[in-house]
Amino acid sequence: MASKSFHCNQKSFSTLSITLLSLSLIIFVVFSRSNYNIIDAFKHNPPPSNQRFRNLDLLQEEINGKKEIKIGLVNINSNEEIQYQLPGSVVSTVHVRFDRVSKKRKWEDFFPFRIDENQQNCPEIPMPALEKYQDLDVVVAKLPCKGWSGKSGMRDVFMLQLNLVVANILVESGWVTPEVKRAVYAVFVGSCGPMQEIFRCEDLLRKVEDHRVYKPELRRLKQTMLMPPGSCQLAQPYGETGKEAWRYHSADHERLKMLKYSTFQQKEAYATVLHTSEDYVCGAVALAQSIIRTNSTRDLILLHDENITPESLVGLKAAGWDTRLINGIRSPFADKDSFNEWNFSPLRIWMLTWYDKVVFIDADVLVFNNIDWLFVFPQLSAAPNDKTLFNSGVMVIEPSLCMFEDLMVKVLEMDSYNGSYQGWLNEVFTWWHRLPSQVNFLKDFEGEEGQRQEKILDEISVLHFLGLKPWMCYRDYDCNWDKEGMQRFASDKAHEKWWQVYDELPETLQPYCGLTEPTNWRLKKWRWIARSLKQPDEHWKIGVTDPRQYNLGA
Repeated sequence: MASKSFHCNQKSFSTLSITLLSLSLIIFVVFSRSNYNIIDAFKHNPPPSNQRFRNLDLLQEEINGKKEIKIGLVNINSNEEIQYQLPGSVVSTVHVRFDRVSKKRKWEDFFPFRIDENQQNCPEIPMPALEKYQDLDVVVAKLPCKGWSGKSGMRDVFMLQLNLVVANILVESGWVTPEVKRAVYAVFVGSCGPMQEIFRCEDLLRKVEDHRVYKPELRRLKQTMLMPPGSCQLAQPYGETGKEAWRYHSADHERLKMLKYSTFQQKEAYATVLHTSEDYVCGAVALAQSIIRTNSTRDLILLHDENITPESLVGLKAAGWDTRLINGIRSPFADKDSFNEWNFSPLRIWMLTWYDKVVFIDADVLVFNNIDWLFVFPQLSAAPNDKTLFNSGVMVIEPSLCMFEDLMVKVLEMDSYNGSYQGWLNEVFTWWHRLPSQVNFLKDFEGEEGQRQEKILDEISVLHFLGLKPWMCYRDYDCNWDKEGMQRFASDKAHEKWWQVYDELPETLQPYCGLTEPTNWRLKKWRWIARSLKQPDEHWKIGVTDPRQYNLGA
């Protein structure tokens, strides 16, 4: 039985007409609110030619000449009349049948806050019997866009199901062997469009009114379809080794034969961004050195605005970064001259289009074990943060100019659940792939769970230093202990791990982590307040021996 949208307009659509005329494939859809018979309506009131949607014109050369064309219909009722004509070709249609996902299922079921990373389970999202739809040329899907405003992220389980159904059918129909693929197309009808996490803007051939035509790059789509239906399971087991032949573009066929697959590498890089001030220059220096010491083979690229001085750039380059000047991107949620006014600048990483994939890492992060394996995963892959959300401190992205342009439009259109850049990203990328927490372990030890988590610090690969940063504290202890309300981020063990990396820095780089006079004054103030309050941790009793306190910068 064909699936029915639970978001469709309460007034039934009585007409859906998709017409292929002349030598181009034209799908003509007419939504009528009247009650008379669709055949009679079309016969006596044929739509004028200038109202026919010609949104598939770009398919003309590719489909023209095919003797047989088969079209699959998704979320289109069997009783909706459809007519096709294409001179010289036999056109047939089939309704794709699948059970609709249970209405009881909520988005949170697929994106839980916590999971047992050793025992993973996801609720079922029913798919069609894909073997029945291996010979389709075009898949047409009607999307349930009622109530869609574009002001918040797309978190609708039925919408997700429709996108996954179309994507899986396209892979099943188009994928013959790793080097033989059929051209397949998707047509989405609806004001909201498909999920960008699955159907990329690069694959959009044409948009006319509420019709969008996509020709997906099957290699990327296949990898995305290997991922779990949500963060209810780790993406890691589905990443395979990253060396499968199918992962490479068919256009590289001759090159791959020469290289015998095994030595072929995508262009990949780690990236970070510095903006507004030089507070995180030391963090970026330590981050680069921590990645290099794991024997990573990937490039290191650092984007910065004009606030990073030439003196600091010398140190950043010496640390291993390829530095690039950017214009900052202002946050629509920040006040003028506030500390986070330009914190949308990291969106510039989508402009690094000479790379196939980029792993973005915040400058307050250290890497302790090689994580080059992260480049196997598709956009957007990240570790969890809270509720259905990911933490943007470490994330896998796929650079794209059209994606960047789309993000720039959405900066003014999309809300942020907390007014931050990370909150905004979570509204844009609602469907994301869960990486294990060890690749972005948040330094947050509130409550009994936090105390238990602190014990596994030696087992993690990446540590994200939330709260006051180690280089902004005395090295003797974590100054988060001294500041009221920040104790949840305090960990002497984590603090010590950062300073171990500092001690391995070349002597020429260590001065970039010096204390400034204002920072030293604040540290003394916090210690005095902690002593006055007799904070029970008693870190304020520790005598400070950090030599940096005697060699202060401006």
